Amino acid sequence: LPVPPGFTITAEACLAYFDAGKDFPEGMWSQVTKDMAEVEEQTGKEFGGVENPLLVSVRSGSRVSMPGMMDTVLNVGLNPETLQGLAELSGNERFAYDAYRRLISMYGRIVKDIPGSLFERKLDEYKAKTEGGRDTDLTVDMLKEVVQDFKAIYREQLGEDFPDDVWEQLRQAVEAVFDSWFGPNATTYRRLNKLPDTWGTAVNICTMVFGNMGEDSGTGVAFTRNPSDGAKQLYG
Repeated sequence: LPVPPGFTITAEACLAYFDAGKDFPEGMWSQVTKDMAEVEEQTGKEFGGVENPLLVSVRSGSRVSMPGMMDTVLNVGLNPETLQGLAELSGNERFAYDAYRRLISMYGRIVKDIPGSLFERKLDEYKAKTEGGRDTDLTVDMLKEVVQDFKAIYREQLGEDFPDDVWEQLRQAVEAVFDSWFGPNATTYRRLNKLPDTWGTAVNICTMVFGNMGEDSGTGVAFTRNPSDGAKQLYG
């Protein structure tokens, strides 16, 4: 199976992060930058590069499945420069701006605790101007305006601009996934299922793949074992 290159920050690092008062343990970030360089080599892409930008997803990974309980940030690595590179590389400007507006709203909501309803209402205003009223009906020009409006929401809520520094995006996304281990959803899930707080969560940083780049693209989840009974078989 074609598995996108990536790497995992261990759950032990998560526990060390909390033990240190929400500071990355010594040496962790240097390992992250080293592993990112390996992903760049494997993909032929550059994180923050203009011509062939590398985008990554930052996902949680607890030792048992906790579906939907912790946070994920997608499209990390987009800024005004890499956005243009993605548009040229994909030959699809609309796709690039759609990916960017998704990053801004997801990052704002998950990393910075901006109410998601602010982004949703603004997007609904634009969808209401289309004939079909769906995300897919938004034009490139509309999505460009959505991006600017989302950035304005971010600025109004935080008093700072959405970060163009891709490494700062990555750092804060990793912190957000660590923090989600003790978020209300994950904490309640553990209480109901009698799971200990002492496990922590890993962080999986993986090359982005897209299910919306065209008719020949798609995404999904596959297991190397049956999650119901543990049988060693491909399950999807």
